[in-house]
Amino acid sequence: MRKGVLLAAAVSVAISPAIVSAQAQRYLNPSDIAEAQRQHAALVQELGGAETGPRAAYVESVGRRVGAYTGLANPGQALHFTTLNSAVENAFSVPGGYVYITRQLMALMDDESQLAFALGHETAHIAANHAHARQEYAQRSSVMGVLGSVLGAVLGNSVFGNMVSQTARQASAMRTLSFSREQEYQADSLALRYITAAGYDPAGGPGILAALTRATALEARLQGRTNRQTPEWASTHPLSENRAQRALAEAQATGRLGAGLRNRDGYLNQIEGLFVDDDPAQGVIDGPTFTHPDLGIQFTVPQGYLMSNGTSEVTISGSAGKAQFSGGRYTGSLESYVGRVFQELVRGQGGLNIPPPQRVTINGMPAVLTATRANTSSGSVDVSVVAYQWDRDHIYHFVMLTPAGYGVGPFSSMVNSLRRITPAEAAAIRPKIIHVVTVRPGDTAQSLASRMAYRDYRLERFLSLNGLPANSALAPGQKVKLVVFGTRR
Repeated sequence: MRKGVLLAAAVSVAISPAIVSAQAQRYLNPSDIAEAQRQHAALVQELGGAETGPRAAYVESVGRRVGAYTGLANPGQALHFTTLNSAVENAFSVPGGYVYITRQLMALMDDESQLAFALGHETAHIAANHAHARQEYAQRSSVMGVLGSVLGAVLGNSVFGNMVSQTARQASAMRTLSFSREQEYQADSLALRYITAAGYDPAGGPGILAALTRATALEARLQGRTNRQTPEWASTHPLSENRAQRALAEAQATGRLGAGLRNRDGYLNQIEGLFVDDDPAQGVIDGPTFTHPDLGIQFTVPQGYLMSNGTSEVTISGSAGKAQFSGGRYTGSLESYVGRVFQELVRGQGGLNIPPPQRVTINGMPAVLTATRANTSSGSVDVSVVAYQWDRDHIYHFVMLTPAGYGVGPFSSMVNSLRRITPAEAAAIRPKIIHVVTVRPGDTAQSLASRMAYRDYRLERFLSLNGLPANSALAPGQKVKLVVFGTRR
């Protein structure tokens, strides 16, 4: 998973004093707390798992420092902060007091005040009770488009529980938290108040928002080359073009801009070695190819198609269709597996005429293929399933949705590309990590960028990551971030 959008714009709505007043404390709804507690473990698992250790403790300490100024009753007990092992730049919160931030977003940040602002923005959504105000809108919202309308029907209480179903449900939950522009303005305004009261430099607000603007612009240039797509769950915060400018104006209005804590050195120490982009344990996207070194799997998507890497599935989309790759342990026949996939796609209600699967061999593996026609709210589509006997106890499959009459055609090259990788190929896949370096005499942006662990746009990535303008001169002693290859954990 990769590239999301955090937070959104700044201020232009009235702020209720009760939200920020220590005398008018607000208690969280007990039912919200209970629901957040019930969903926490599954949500964390589906979104990459939780970071642990000193870095996670550091994030929690910053969150608690900011949370003390939210006006929530007993913030030390009411608020919980989790760092997700996700390659998506995002942060979000749920009404029951749980705040989540991804490691990928932390890689963009330059100091602790920016982290404080991101966490403050999310606690502001909780304190201002924004999610409940958006419930009616969310109930009308589409979750995952046509693909989700079919794949989202997969049940979670079977062998397929770790495949499409949880992602569809979590995507739905995240879309429920999608906020309006006015709510985003209010959350940004409150976050600036919180971090200023907590002793931070309010520059952290416009700083992280500018970093996100740069990252979004760079991603737009790279998307056709990286074949990555923003996952649905990351779209909880619309990002307006003038967001950083709004935040800067309000930070200036505090009279504290440039004053207060930034703790850049401490923050950079905390993110040294931080994973960037995909965790090899969840598979990696490299151009049009997805490779999972632990499972020994590799496939290539058609030219121009994009992928989103989930914890237990890969979603593929392009001009002529959508697909998902998943699978796992299964000891029955290929035919029964495909039948079970279709049965759960329609929630066991029938209605689809499923032709008998056709036996084929793909790259030395036994496989079956079948397709049928389904009627959706967006019209008729062809639903195709190709399942592969990976070994005696594991089957993997593609589910593909294409316009009626297209069948598996648009994805035929992908279907035929699935193969086993060699141990040497698996061992060659290493994670990308943040490495903080001190500029030495003679170092330039170009020379340092040449060390970045990417094949293309190295200078542009380096400048964006460090918030540096083109042709900027580096000063000896200055600390900058690089993305280099590391070792697996």
